Amino acid sequence: MKYVALLSGGKDSCYNLLHCDKNGHQLVAAASLGPEPGKEELDSYMYQTVGQDAIELVARALDVPLYRRVISGQAIEQGLEYGARNGSDGTLGDETEDLYALLSTVKSHHPDIQGVSVGAILSNYQRVRVEHVCRRLSLTPLCYLWQRDQGELMSEMIAAGMEAILIKVAGIGLTVKHLGSTLAQMEPTFIKLNNLYGSHICGEGGEYETLTLDCPVFKHKIVLTEVETVIHSDNAFATVAYLRVKNATLEPKTAVLETVVAIPELLDDRAASVRDCMLQPNAFTQERSRPDLSSAFLRPKPRSNKVESWVSVSDIGADAHDGSIEDEVRQCFTILKDELSKYDLELSDCSNINIFLSSVDDFSAMNAVYGTFFGTSPPSRACVAVSLPPPSRVRLECIAHARTTERHALHVQGLSYWAPANIGPYSQAILVDERIFVSGQIGLIPSSLLLPSPQSLALETALCTQHVIRVTDALSTSTGGWTGHTQIALYWLSNQSDLENVKRGHQILQDPRTPTLFLVVKQLPKNALVEKQVLLHTGRVMVPDEEDGELSVEKQEPIFEKGETPEGFHWEVSRFAGTSSSCTIICGRNTGNNTFPDFKSERALSSIWERTLSVRIFYVPSQESTAGFFDHLFEAPAPPATFIPCGNISTEERDDWDYALCILSV
Repeated sequence: MKYVALLSGGKDSCYNLLHCDKNGHQLVAAASLGPEPGKEELDSYMYQTVGQDAIELVARALDVPLYRRVISGQAIEQGLEYGARNGSDGTLGDETEDLYALLSTVKSHHPDIQGVSVGAILSNYQRVRVEHVCRRLSLTPLCYLWQRDQGELMSEMIAAGMEAILIKVAGIGLTVKHLGSTLAQMEPTFIKLNNLYGSHICGEGGEYETLTLDCPVFKHKIVLTEVETVIHSDNAFATVAYLRVKNATLEPKTAVLETVVAIPELLDDRAASVRDCMLQPNAFTQERSRPDLSSAFLRPKPRSNKVESWVSVSDIGADAHDGSIEDEVRQCFTILKDELSKYDLELSDCSNINIFLSSVDDFSAMNAVYGTFFGTSPPSRACVAVSLPPPSRVRLECIAHARTTERHALHVQGLSYWAPANIGPYSQAILVDERIFVSGQIGLIPSSLLLPSPQSLALETALCTQHVIRVTDALSTSTGGWTGHTQIALYWLSNQSDLENVKRGHQILQDPRTPTLFLVVKQLPKNALVEKQVLLHTGRVMVPDEEDGELSVEKQEPIFEKGETPEGFHWEVSRFAGTSSSCTIICGRNTGNNTFPDFKSERALSSIWERTLSVRIFYVPSQESTAGFFDHLFEAPAPPATFIPCGNISTEERDDWDYALCILSV
């Protein structure tokens, strides 16, 4: 795609251009924001403003037109989110809106641009705001440095022939003498300071800023002929000083050297072990089978429930089906909004939504309407195709949380090597009240958002597993750090013959103490072979003090237990001591006589019944005992339940369950 480069003049914004070029994108313009004339630097949360006196030279070295704008706004919104959750507008007077105005100007002159190069590595603050602007302008962020290891990046920049110098120092261990030094000269110092003080090797903590003098995509090299050192503060711990560029020239580049751009491996070592295990003999994907699951959804009636601050809404479907799929989606959201309003909640309070379509052919149309209901930080989501009873084409279920605690979203929308961008209206993950809802992950290649070709079950499984891990790690890093404990793992498959192979891959990395289901359904988005969806807990639990009874945070690991009953039923539970926070699966078979075990007398399950928030009931069609089993477990008023038809329901030990209940208690 054609793209515009957001230029600070530093190493990151320039090195990202090499990766844009490597991925087949075409640079057509550059854009930069800076202080008003006569003011050399601003205390901006968003933009690097030092070195702006040389930005014209950088654009000329690239041989593309430069569009500039003065930063007039302030950092009004300083939180982890930007903009409203129920809308798309920005905040008047915020410095982010200067970027919107700048890119709007660029787009008016180059209406065919589709992407924006962004050199962000670690800053969620910057990423969230750039992505907000890009979404409003229908532009795709190109962020190939995002979440990369900074030590590896530094080495790669130097190996690629990047000549960038320190133009500002503001970190411990850096002094005036380091100004003007190249990355190659400074790399040993950066590593030493990282080991001693935890300083960021690539300067992501504001330790230093750089100016790029040469880069493989430059047509000319910048030569500084006169600079002046400006010292803001000089002390033994962290000198703050920068170089003022007074004169510089461009020097033509005659020799064209082969550029070495290091592309990170698609899979890290952990994910590669999953792929390799699944590529063992007799473990290849067989011909895809699509079982006929024609059936009626049991009890297709929306119901809702509240437990403390949590609310669940189940089985949301349209009443009339004689309109378009778009009309049907709108009706579903009308029902959902009405149910949420009973508890003074709005769509922006949703943490997770699951969507069931009768055909993935309706996915694009559904998604277009779905996106109109959300703005910043939409809920996480999973979508699969199942055999809904005609003429129904869409069903929803939702979990929401009242605004009594902080809610964090990871909604990365830029193309990178990290994990798939969520260009659609959903977040990779939502953290609220210590639960982490991770969106269903399919095996997309992050840099292209395409499935592997030719299709490979082993590679798709390895990728979706890696995506879940990376999403969880990134959310943890940005929210103070915690250890995510998976409390439920669901694998959606479109091919029953892939079942045993996916189980093999699952066993390589997944904690065996996790309740897990493998579910064969009609079809997955983009015709993927496997989709993984997980619910995690941070492990931070509020417990009363033994002396005064005051609540305090305690880090725990979940307790996992499982068992079998004489009647042939199977159960697994992940719970935390002293709380009712748990995820439970109970699997059964049709006995023909509706004789069910007394699960309420099971000690390990005793805490889940009174605080059950929602139930998902996976069932193989024509098994009449499914509804009876649900009624046996839950007395009226029963919690909301969504019935989901499947071609096969499997646990790690058994493949032929007639039904399985997934119970979330809070």
